[in-house]
Amino acid sequence: MKLSKLLTPLLLCTVMPLYAQIRLPKLISDHMVLQRDQPLKIWGRASPKEHITLQFDRKTYKTSANPAGKWEIALPAHNAGAGYTMVLKGRNEIRLTDIAFGDVWLCSGQSNMVINMERVKERFPNDIASANFPDIRNFFVPTLTNLNGPTEDFPKGEWKTASPENVLSFGAVAYFFAREIYEKHQVPIGIVNSSVGGTPIEAWISENGFKDIEDIKQIISQNKDTSYVNAFARVMNAVPQERTVTDAGRTEHWESIEYQPKGWRNFNIPGYWEDQGLKALDGVVWFRRIINIPQSWAGKPVKLYMGRIVDADEMYVNGRKIGNITYQYPPRRYEIPGDLFKAGQNAFVIRVTNSSGKGGFVPDKPYFMTTGSDTIDLKGTWQYKVGAVFPPGQGTPPARLVHQNQPTALYNAMVAPVLPMKIKGFIWYQGESNTGNPEPYNALLPALIRDWRTLWHDDKLPFLVAQLPNFQDIDYTPAESNIALLREAQNKALTLPNTAVAVTIDLGEWNDIHPLNKKDIGKRLALAARNLAYGEKDIIYSGPMLKSYDIANDKVVLTFDHVGEGIVASDSEPLRWFAVAGDDRKFYWAQAEILGKDRITLRSEQVKAPKHVRYAWQDNPEGVNFYNAAGLPASPFRTDGQDVKHAQNH
Repeated sequence: MKLSKLLTPLLLCTVMPLYAQIRLPKLISDHMVLQRDQPLKIWGRASPKEHITLQFDRKTYKTSANPAGKWEIALPAHNAGAGYTMVLKGRNEIRLTDIAFGDVWLCSGQSNMVINMERVKERFPNDIASANFPDIRNFFVPTLTNLNGPTEDFPKGEWKTASPENVLSFGAVAYFFAREIYEKHQVPIGIVNSSVGGTPIEAWISENGFKDIEDIKQIISQNKDTSYVNAFARVMNAVPQERTVTDAGRTEHWESIEYQPKGWRNFNIPGYWEDQGLKALDGVVWFRRIINIPQSWAGKPVKLYMGRIVDADEMYVNGRKIGNITYQYPPRRYEIPGDLFKAGQNAFVIRVTNSSGKGGFVPDKPYFMTTGSDTIDLKGTWQYKVGAVFPPGQGTPPARLVHQNQPTALYNAMVAPVLPMKIKGFIWYQGESNTGNPEPYNALLPALIRDWRTLWHDDKLPFLVAQLPNFQDIDYTPAESNIALLREAQNKALTLPNTAVAVTIDLGEWNDIHPLNKKDIGKRLALAARNLAYGEKDIIYSGPMLKSYDIANDKVVLTFDHVGEGIVASDSEPLRWFAVAGDDRKFYWAQAEILGKDRITLRSEQVKAPKHVRYAWQDNPEGVNFYNAAGLPASPFRTDGQDVKHAQNH
């Protein structure tokens, strides 16, 4: 008993400091943007029953923490503005400065929403240099998961104002969107970017959002079983993390300037080694080239661009490692120190590791180095030698539980803490990770929209979707396409009110799932926001969308909405990528003719009795030219999979 009495004060001293002071969530901090023109709240933690006062805008508000230490203070609606200060007092005092009231947008999805301005700096240098917009602010949510349930806060995070330095960490799509809105409406814009690369839509929906999807509810329940989750961890811990094969290039130091190459073969960069004589090789391949450097380059720092490499690479110049990247997607951009070059011959060595599929250098990417206005082309003949071959199956990891891909995992940790904030709307750029099985997306995207609107207690919050852009090899025959099916499912968002889909079918790159033109994607999303969220009802914010079709003997007449001043062929050539089929559903290319302002007629010599139409129904319909006069492309569609008004032969 005496020991218990002695321990109790000690325990209190240990526990109480956790809640002895006012604590604010990371979102409530300096430079934050709060939603204008709506009643809102400030919330946080403190000691149980602690008295808290909030001073703001010459008014004082008071509350007390509940027995659990939670508190919140309601504030009245506030006009747009910036430069405000807020002071909170309890047992401690917190002063928040440079607060803005404007419009807060939650931007979410996978890697194309994550990709920041630094990644596209070579394409948009002027936009970065001119990014002096202190009223555009960004809060980037760190990658977090939770399989058990919603969390209250993030472990870290801060609001940053847009400047040439800070903007490099802003998501590019989100920044260009915000800039468009700001320049038009001159109100502060807050971006909360909660996105994770390579993640499926299921991870972003709350548990209640799956109430009608029984199989996913079972997965959620199973993932809350710690013994089940820990079993996967034990399997991973039992797997050797290092490969057992020996890389001859490592042991013999092929990167060294003292190394004398023997037995190396020619290789043309860019290109994949499976296409240049190495059959189905998973392993390590080394590449080298001696490049003559002019005297004028000696002693100057050099920028090296090595395109993209599948998968991992290490870059050496004259025996010194200048950088490495561990996976295939980032562009290879390296800085070569000025003291590393010498006039005359310089040795460039690249170690490339690939565990599956084709390895090597992605075509149609930049391969050169530059200093000042001078450049040296790095494409062409290099030499290669195999350093290691991975045994079959060694590149295949064991089954594992990837937390960030599990239903609710990202919602719980990366969206739930945002719920107390009032927001203007949502921007969603995701879908690539669901193309392997696109059919469920038809239900999952509407489920996500309804779920988030329910959680924010507003069934009219604008929800903007970036449709997947063109990607992959071009197929010049009518084809089936999972990416096209996913785009079709994304259009299901339009069945709900106050939604829009920004078509990006002309902004992709055939060889890169992460196209660099994030500027036009952001602009098209902003057009939709201006219509849905900012009351610009006369603005043309969408490209042509199929409204109805009429079958008349051997031709099909299509009628479209969102044509503005009319349908146009952007290059004045015949419209491309239309296909028709009869009852057999065998599709053939069709000749398309613009008929008036909003109609197109289709014919095909191979189909005398057309029943079905498809447009741009490909992974990559390169060079689409079907636009409206406002310069916005038509959305891909098919009539054999959508509920479209039509009339039969007459």
